[in-house]
Amino acid sequence: NHEVMMRGTFANVRIKNLMLPGTEGGITTHQPSGEQMPIYEAAMRYIKDGVPSVVFGGDEYGQGSSRDWAAKGPQLLGVKAVIVRNFERIHRANLVFMGVLPLQFKSGASVQSLKIDGSETIDILGIEKGITPMQDVKMVITRKDGKREEVALCLRIDTPIEVDYYQHGGILPYVLRELLAAA
Repeated sequence: NHEVMMRGTFANVRIKNLMLPGTEGGITTHQPSGEQMPIYEAAMRYIKDGVPSVVFGGDEYGQGSSRDWAAKGPQLLGVKAVIVRNFERIHRANLVFMGVLPLQFKSGASVQSLKIDGSETIDILGIEKGITPMQDVKMVITRKDGKREEVALCLRIDTPIEVDYYQHGGILPYVLRELLAAA
């Protein structure tokens, strides 16, 4: 049941959300309201309001997860990109298969070094005119006070076929379009 699985995404009792220091579990702070709520509820509010989401992570993002749903869940919650220090290999590919943009910090940057607290607006520049495997892109962080910072990222779509999957919204839409074109 996809509704149950969506609610279970990011709901592990040991997950740590850096937006809420000292807490564990699938809770977040909704921006800009500042309300604390389950991640699922915040995601549904963002989707209703037309606000795409970005997930930040650390090292070996996706390791040990139920890989299929670890990529499907974020996509269903409106996550458009995952930005990390590095990915678990198969999970990175699964994100592409679900139409979620995998991005990796360059030059040792991290959520902590950039002091990202969740109140920022994030823009990804360099993909507007198309994408190529492993291309460099920029993340623009706009803070609450209006200050902007650019950070170099690497687009972790690694192969030409992954570019095709992503541009079609994932592997399933890609295959369906291929089947329809052949009919």
